[in-house]
Amino acid sequence: MSVNFSESRTKENLMRAFAGESQARNRYTIAAERAEEGGMLTIADVFRYTADQERAHAERFYSLLKDLSGETVHIDGSYPIDQQDTLPELLRAAEHNEHEEYADVYQAFGDTAKEEGFLEAASAFYQIAEIEHVHEKRFGALADMLGSNMYYHSEQVSRWMCTNCGYIHEGQAAPKVCPVCRHEQGYFLPYAMACYKLP
Repeated sequence: MSVNFSESRTKENLMRAFAGESQARNRYTIAAERAEEGGMLTIADVFRYTADQERAHAERFYSLLKDLSGETVHIDGSYPIDQQDTLPELLRAAEHNEHEEYADVYQAFGDTAKEEGFLEAASAFYQIAEIEHVHEKRFGALADMLGSNMYYHSEQVSRWMCTNCGYIHEGQAAPKVCPVCRHEQGYFLPYAMACYKLP
């Protein structure tokens, strides 16, 4: 079925997605500040890294609204309030929200866009949903590690990377202080979570 874009549900869903991604970016930036205050600098980096990706998603959805420049799109929506007391709780909330976007919201938005004949918008919703699934899994893995006290410790020999200088430590625990750059433990990231690690 072909629908006029200005009268479509897709137009409203794109604006909802833009608003949701914009809010997620801010929530993750605030969460990063909380992590940094607690000395968990690499968790702060993960929140900021994800916030930047949410900004890119918002930009993509916003670009698909270009034909309506100068107009105002009224939307209704509901958005989460994530003001948890602990870092693992913040990560679990982020995991939950990313899951909803991946499994429910963007699938439905993509289906509507496809039904209305807006295939580029449908593709954007489906593709970004898959990225949100990666975010969900990353936040969940971090919450698991923190919850089991395994972020800086391991039952077997593991590796951690100092994100300040790149030093890779092998052992059952990340060092309290990097032996190379002397930065504190908060700069260490489990090597499995490093973006640019070697296989």
